[in-house]
This record gives sequence, C-alpha cells and structure tokens, in this order.
Amino acid sequence: MDQWQRRTLAYLSSLTLLVVVYALAYDYGMTVYEGRPQPFYQSLQVVVETFTTTGYGSDAPWETPEMNFFVILMDATGVVLIFMALPVFVVPLFEQAVSTTLPTTVDMENHVVICTYSPRTETLISELSSWEMEYVIVEPDREQAMELYESDYSVVHGDPESVDSLANVNVEAAAAVVADASDEVDVSVVLTAREAASEVPVVSVVEEPELATYHELAGVDRVLSPRKLVGESLAGKVKTAVSAELGEAVEIGEDFEVAELPVQRGSHLVGSTLAESGIRERAGANVLGAWFRGEFETPLTPGTTLDAGTVLLVAGRESQLERLKELTRSPVRSPRGGRVVVVGHGEVGSTVTDELAAASVPYTVVDIADKPGVDVVGDTTDPETLEEAGIETARSVLFTLADDTVTSFGTLVARDLNPNVEILARAEETESVQKIYRAGADYVLALSTVSGRMLASTILEDEEVISMDKQVELVRTSAPRFSGQTLAEADIRSKTGCTVVAVERDGEVITDLGPEFRLQRDDDLIIAGDDEGVTEFTKVAN
Repeated sequence: MDQWQRRTLAYLSSLTLLVVVYALAYDYGMTVYEGRPQPFYQSLQVVVETFTTTGYGSDAPWETPEMNFFVILMDATGVVLIFMALPVFVVPLFEQAVSTTLPTTVDMENHVVICTYSPRTETLISELSSWEMEYVIVEPDREQAMELYESDYSVVHGDPESVDSLANVNVEAAAAVVADASDEVDVSVVLTAREAASEVPVVSVVEEPELATYHELAGVDRVLSPRKLVGESLAGKVKTAVSAELGEAVEIGEDFEVAELPVQRGSHLVGSTLAESGIRERAGANVLGAWFRGEFETPLTPGTTLDAGTVLLVAGRESQLERLKELTRSPVRSPRGGRVVVVGHGEVGSTVTDELAAASVPYTVVDIADKPGVDVVGDTTDPETLEEAGIETARSVLFTLADDTVTSFGTLVARDLNPNVEILARAEETESVQKIYRAGADYVLALSTVSGRMLASTILEDEEVISMDKQVELVRTSAPRFSGQTLAEADIRSKTGCTVVAVERDGEVITDLGPEFRLQRDDDLIIAGDDEGVTEFTKVAN
C-alpha cells in the first residue's frame, strides 16, 4: 500500500466516524432542545447535506441557540473537510495526470547496465560516451530517476535487485553490469545479475575492502576498491617527491614513458611561460598537457604560465624525464629530508602509510580518534595539533579525510603554518576539488573521479585505454583516414586537441616522431588527450 492509498484510507475512515458522531449529536439535539424527535436516518441526511454543501434547511429554522450554534459548527466542519480533501485526492490525482512517465524498459545491445546512480557515475558515463558506448542506469528511487531522465540521461525506474528489472534493460545482451550502490546491496545486485545473465561480466565497487570476499563469493568478475587506489596514488606522489626515482609512469616503448611531474613551490619553473621554461631544450622531454588546479589543458600554448602545483603530463626517455624532474623540484626542499604528515587514518590514510612504510619514508599520523597507528590525537584543523605533528619542518602533508569541508579548512591551516610545505589532498566529491585547490593544496585527487575511471578502464579494457588519475587518457588506436599523410599534414593536435605520443608499426614502437613522419594504414597510434579530444579523434581518424 503506497502513501496515497494510506492517506485516502485514513481520511475516509475519519470522515465516516465524524459523520456518525455528528448525526448522533444532531439527532439528540433535535429531540432534547427542539422537541422534534425524528428518525436517525433523517438526522444522518442533514449532516451529509451540510458536509457536502448539497442542501440546507430541511429542518430549519432552529428555535434554540444550542442547535443554531451546532449547525454553525457543522457548516464550518464541512468547509474544513472539503479543503482537507484537496491534498488527499485532487492534488495527487492531478500530479499523476501531468507527471512524466518514466521508462522501465530499453532496447539496447552491447551496452553497460549501471545499477543505481552515484557520484562516480558521471565520470563513468563520460568515459563511455567518449567511446560511443551506450549505457542505461537502473535507479530504484523515483525522484532520482526523474531528475536523471529530465537531464537527458539514459535511465529506467526499476529495482536492480529484481531479475525482471534487469531483464527489462536487456541485460543478457549487455557488455557489462556495474553494481554501485552499497556494499550489501551490491552483493544482491551481483547475485541477481548472475541469475538474469550468467555470462555477462559484472563489476562491483566496494567501500570496505574486507567485504570484497563476499562480492567474489556472489560471483562478481572484478571488485574495485577506489579508496585503496586513492591512497596508493597519493602515496605515490609523495614517494616520487622524496626519492630519486621517477615514480609511477606509463611505459610506451623500450625506455620511453609518459609520466606526471608536479611543479613544486619554489621551483625555478614557477611563474615562467612554457616557452620561457626551456623544457624541451633543457630536458628533451615533450609536454603533452598539464593540470592547472585540477583542470586538464591540452595542447598548451607557448604563452601558458606554469604555477606552483601545476602537474605536467610529459613524454620522453627515462633520462629526459629525470632531467625534467630536477627542473620541477624546489631547491628549498631536500629530496630526502623531512617527514610526511598524514592527516586521517581511515581506509585511504592507512593505505598511504602502508605505501610510505614500504618505501622507508618517515611519517607522522594525525587523527581525531586514538587508535592503532595514530601518533598525534587531536582536531585536525587545530594549529596546535598540526604543530605537534611537526608540520613546520615537514616536507609534505597528506589530507586523507572523508570530510571535504574539514580538508579545506585544514589545508588553510597547514599552508599558514608552513608556506613551503607540499599539500596533497583527497576529495570525496568532485565539486570540492576547486575549493581545496583555492585553499592552498598542490595536488587534489577526487575519489569519485578515480572510481569512475577505474570502472571505465575495466569495462573498456579491450580498447586498451590507460587512464591517468584525472581527465586524460592514453589510447592505442588505429587511424586509417590519416594513412599516407605526414604528421604535419595530418595536423592532429589542432584538429582534435590530442598529441601523438608514439606509433606502433610491425611490432616496433617508434617514439622519434618528427613533422615529416609518414603514417601507414596498419599503424597503431598512441595518443594522449582529454575525454573530448579522444572523442573527436575517434570521429576524424576512423
């Protein structure tokens, strides 16, 4: 029984009881005060006529003040009951008549079935759209489904834990099913998907890694733990900064890689334009693009200014990237000196400390709760707490908190206590990234963005997409329309915004690409670009 039915039943029950009570009282009044006894059904008729405003005066006039006041009360009660009936009957029926009918079925093939909408769904849909892959969201909440439908998302209103609902979205012909609700609901979705389509790949997102086993027992093909990945990525940025090693990079060919290098505060590159930096001349590496406060830009113009916290996406041989890494360093920071302050010791924070411990990087953990692994207990936004943790001499601070508001405030405090400290932060919501950057962070990683890209990378693995931490992809793809053209003639960068990093030909990866390099039909191009650029490239190259 839905809410409208319950309200209707309650209203009709109350109305019946009220009519009977008024009829009994009216019948009593006519006998005692007016001295005009009458059958009960006649008293009941008078009350019904009064409440419904369909007739008056069959017993008028009334001689006594008691009966006149009682009739006035009946009149007022009838008016109130009419107005009460509007929200109970009329308004819901009107809303139902004019409301949009949500779809409950779709006719798709080779699509991705996304079970419930979450913040990471935005990134996943963006990735799928860039590869022109269809999707449908199965959303059990009607209001959420309506909002998505009106925003032009492909969505159906249904229960993802129901075999019928999954059958309605043609799950048997789907390319994959994504379970992304809660850890417990995801297990139910996986079991339902296995019943509805046993051969379709199923991917689930787990918030608590210790529950991953139950997802696997339910039959999921791949369990993703985004919090663990965020922790590993943040730790990787710190390890790269405090060690002499290049850190994480994507290998394209033998001794040729694509990597991210942050421009540290105090670096000689800060404040210079790309042309003034002399990166190409001094290091030999190519700058493919850069993140400015979390926003990726490619290609860069010679006049683009490099700021503290700019993260360069560069390609080159390991020796070239090592030379560029030296240019991006701050001379006021010792490569190996200083501790790392880790603020927060939840799932992300504990992953960070595990990674730092494995790399022999000294660290201090701050958390508001006293638990194993915490060195300093206190309010993470209190200057005294951060001072006790040694922030004034720290090399880096990592905020791994789930509360973006606390992270923003803590970033302001940390920047005030140590203007030269490197601040890296995890953001729970993508919308908070810019706010945390404005607070003074050097590098911010949004959990929802990483999660969405993890899902997309898993689903699109046949497309050989290598996803970076943010809005850029390395894609290996063919380009038959450019066959026979030189890179200068193809002019790929100006047409699509993507950069050709390397070309794979006859099993050999060619990285020494000049303007006169001529493309052949069977070449596989390795390109770098953002989502929009990759989408445009696939349109013009195939």
